[in-house]
Amino acid sequence: MAVSNPELTSEYQHAFDALPVAAAIVDRNGRIASVNRALEQQFGYTRGELVGHDATMLLSTSVDTIQSALREPSDVVRRHTPSSRQAAGRRKDGTEFSAAIDVRLFDTPNGTFVLVSIGEFPNAHRTEAAAGAAPAMEIELLLADLSGQFISLPAGDIVEAIRTGLSRTCRLLDLDSAAMIRIGHGGVLTDPVAWTADGLSPPDYTLLESEQFPWTIDRLLSGETVSFASTEEVPNEIDRRNYERLNTASWISVPLSFDGRVAAIAAFSTVGRTRTWSPDLIHRLFLIAGVLAQVVARKQRDHALQQAIEETNRLKNQLQAENVYLRHESRDRLAPVHIIGSCESLRRAVAQAEQVAPTDSTVLLLGETGTGKELFASYIHSLSLRRGRPMVRVNCAAIPATLVESELFGREKGAFTGALARQVGRFELADHSTIFLDEIGDLPLELQVKLLRVLEERTFERLGSSRPISVDTRIICATHRSLEQRIAEGDFREDLYYRLNVFPIAVPPLRERVEDIPALIYKLVEEFSALFGKRIDVIERESLTALQRYPWPGNIRELRNVVERAMIETTSRRLTIALPEPPAGAPSTGSPKLADVEREHILAVLKSSGWRIRGASGAANRLGMKPTTLETRMAKLRLKRPEPS
Repeated sequence: MAVSNPELTSEYQHAFDALPVAAAIVDRNGRIASVNRALEQQFGYTRGELVGHDATMLLSTSVDTIQSALREPSDVVRRHTPSSRQAAGRRKDGTEFSAAIDVRLFDTPNGTFVLVSIGEFPNAHRTEAAAGAAPAMEIELLLADLSGQFISLPAGDIVEAIRTGLSRTCRLLDLDSAAMIRIGHGGVLTDPVAWTADGLSPPDYTLLESEQFPWTIDRLLSGETVSFASTEEVPNEIDRRNYERLNTASWISVPLSFDGRVAAIAAFSTVGRTRTWSPDLIHRLFLIAGVLAQVVARKQRDHALQQAIEETNRLKNQLQAENVYLRHESRDRLAPVHIIGSCESLRRAVAQAEQVAPTDSTVLLLGETGTGKELFASYIHSLSLRRGRPMVRVNCAAIPATLVESELFGREKGAFTGALARQVGRFELADHSTIFLDEIGDLPLELQVKLLRVLEERTFERLGSSRPISVDTRIICATHRSLEQRIAEGDFREDLYYRLNVFPIAVPPLRERVEDIPALIYKLVEEFSALFGKRIDVIERESLTALQRYPWPGNIRELRNVVERAMIETTSRRLTIALPEPPAGAPSTGSPKLADVEREHILAVLKSSGWRIRGASGAANRLGMKPTTLETRMAKLRLKRPEPS
């Protein structure tokens, strides 16, 4: 016989099968669409023997009960109010038993079905032996009702539904307090959902730790139930003393397992009065706790699913941002990185770059504007283990101060006026890659603290959010400024400087690389020949000689502009490159005497290094001479460090 199938998702089917109470899903005509394992065991049928047949195979009054439920307003049936009824159950072997059934509507993509929960009690008139205990009939009704309620519970109602279930259990069994507590990694108890009777102080369930309840926690984690009618029965003195601190008279805690491990406990207690726990009562509490445990398990799965969705969205946003970033990358940045030159100071800088590249250490590139610090950063990244992902570049001096934070760390929608959408920051974009922070000396002081945290903890928050984001990013910084001088002026944090100055590399200025100028010119001419479609066979020797004598205050960037202009103007295959003209109103270049030129050159290097003589970024290293030789030359040229103002 064909039957509509509610097609439970795997999540709901798992919860349906795990219910300790027999349950069936029935269509509007009273035909069985699905049953759980507990029903198969209770009635002796297999699922295949029941699906598609009339529910009267199981319950004598099933059709009338189902039709009655369907006639009620849907909001009444779907509420958490029980609609339990009595019926006669029929097993496969022909025996009958008295059953308590709970009926609820159950919405699926294929329409509305009826969820029927069935509780069995061998003797409807038998009551619990303990004083004040509820009849077994009422416990079965509660089990049936909770089972029906939780199977299709919206995710947002889970916590309150657990609390309501604990409350109903305690009121029915005359208990004072109950809690459902999740067990996290390492046996830590967390996320308690509790209920306490009116007029009583709720126990502090956060005190339930292995140090304070070693005997209890050890037994629960091993899968044992812990119960006592009086604290005098507790064998461990530490546990006993702490139960008394909780003002507990009688206690029972049931371990709950799913996915093969004890993942939560259900605890019930009385305050100021003792209570005995009969085996039958313990069994029924175990069943009730089992129903609640399925809701806890579902809550954990919902949480894991939400985390997976957030991670997927994060990776999606990062990939989209990477695509946008790569579209803006120029072709030369994506091409193989080559550093041209053979002078001693350049070879030393290249050797340092190759030495530090395979590590994740922070690199600080020092040098004048236009010397090629960004090229060095690209070279280091290309030799690193992170070269499979693009290096992210940030010019701290080119971004308005009001936007630096959102550019570096990202922003949430509505973080400030005009923030119409979430933006992934450069640090998040550089996860598992390298970020190059050019002109780090111009970073606003208030953002230096946040950068320091990223260096120390590898975490940050987007603007407008308090959720920390972890990144695995290698940092390369560059500056043409003297950071020591910036520290002295109060514009740069000293602690940040020491975090950045792990491996400084001094990139030499072009005037110290005179022998490299012809090779650089030939390379630039080759590049512009391909770009402009012009063929050059010869470069005037006089031009090369003059260019080698020029001091190049703009370094390689200035040289590039000069060659580009010459390539635009030339109409022959013989290239003449004119020296750059000084800007209008520029001061005279000074005396042509060798001693004066030498003095001006050493003075310029001393100023650019903040008058620091020794060290990797010191003037002596950049001039290619010993510190003692430089000090002798300074004394001869009467060069002294200016007194601080």
